[in-house]
Amino acid sequence: MRPADVGEELVVRGTRLAVDVGSVRVGVAVSDPDGLIATPVETLARDSRRPAPGALPTDLARLVDEVGERNAAVVYVGLPRHLSGDEGSASAAARAYAVMLAQAIAPVPVRLVDERMSTVSAHQALRAAGRSTRHHRQVVDQAAAVVILQTALDAERATGRRPGERVLVSLAGASDEREGGCGVEQDQQAESLPARHHADDGPEGRPSE
Repeated sequence: MRPADVGEELVVRGTRLAVDVGSVRVGVAVSDPDGLIATPVETLARDSRRPAPGALPTDLARLVDEVGERNAAVVYVGLPRHLSGDEGSASAAARAYAVMLAQAIAPVPVRLVDERMSTVSAHQALRAAGRSTRHHRQVVDQAAAVVILQTALDAERATGRRPGERVLVSLAGASDEREGGCGVEQDQQAESLPARHHADDGPEGRPSE
């Protein structure tokens, strides 16, 4: 079974969130309950400090709040790939972040979706609107999250199913894997892998800023 087929699920009504993960910032976008239009929400600063026992980094904690406040039905996390389609270190970092998020919001599903051209599209859209991307890094992150989410919404309408790869988590003390994260091995990676820095991700479908 191909990874994209894992955890295939039908589309149900409800707000969708999308996350564009970087080593410095996290862009967030949201849809309406009918999944028609993606809009920007905010840009979160990545919290690199080691959290207290039982606590979450502030960026993840904010995402948990967003999911709860909006009663989100699914969260899409952008998965950067090389233009060839291969995965690299940035992909591993995004997967690790998705695992942590999935564990924090379970049973709300988290799905990884291809985002190799999201920042390119975000830059183009901002330039078309007359905005300087060089001086609005945070806006770029939000715009990239919008591109990720709008692409997912378009795929939902075309297929009637959630796009991307469902993340599977292994909960502490449980012997079974539950839908929402990627298992023990990737859970361990989540503590050791940094997310990518948008400024140096040209080889994986992102331009140098």
